[in-house]
Amino acid sequence: MLKLYYATGTCALATYITLEEAGADYTAERLSFKDNQQNSPDYLAINPKGRVPALVTDRGVLTETPAMLAYIAQTFPKAKLAPLDDPFDFAQVQSFNSYLCSTVHINHAHKMRGARWATQESSFADMKAMVPKTMGACFALIEQKMFRGPWVMGDQFTICDPYLYTLSTWLEGDSVDINATPKIADHFKRMSERPAVRKVMDAQKA
Repeated sequence: MLKLYYATGTCALATYITLEEAGADYTAERLSFKDNQQNSPDYLAINPKGRVPALVTDRGVLTETPAMLAYIAQTFPKAKLAPLDDPFDFAQVQSFNSYLCSTVHINHAHKMRGARWATQESSFADMKAMVPKTMGACFALIEQKMFRGPWVMGDQFTICDPYLYTLSTWLEGDSVDINATPKIADHFKRMSERPAVRKVMDAQKA
């Protein structure tokens, strides 16, 4: 059985939804950032990075969302969550998810994680002020150049979709109007209606 460590409001939501979409046998354990549980000795023994998500498998622990999503897709091929039979198509999935991880997520993190990159309060304020612009630009690029429709990669629902949905949940808090990107707004609505997404969102409220 797989075990996911997550915290609400984080990118771990993408892995959580993907596990549910895959029909995986898993458990999910919530960490409280408010109580700094991500830096507890017990959790650091699982993930020394002190971040979520972490996915415990029978072969060891995986971290980093793109890696976990690819692992789930490959472990549960019947769910058809990625084009596993075509190396180029699969690389395109990985390219999209890597962009979310390495660029979009980092832009979002400048709002409240400025201490990772600077020490001056004025620098924190500058980074926070840039978030609406940088996040808006990222989603505009996705809308115009990367999103194929009706799902991220076209007709096939893939591991890109829970990841895009997860980062889309951050837009309102980042002062970005999702309706400025109509295709992504429609995607967000349709994702919100999927049974797997509803189940996971309800579980996080419990």
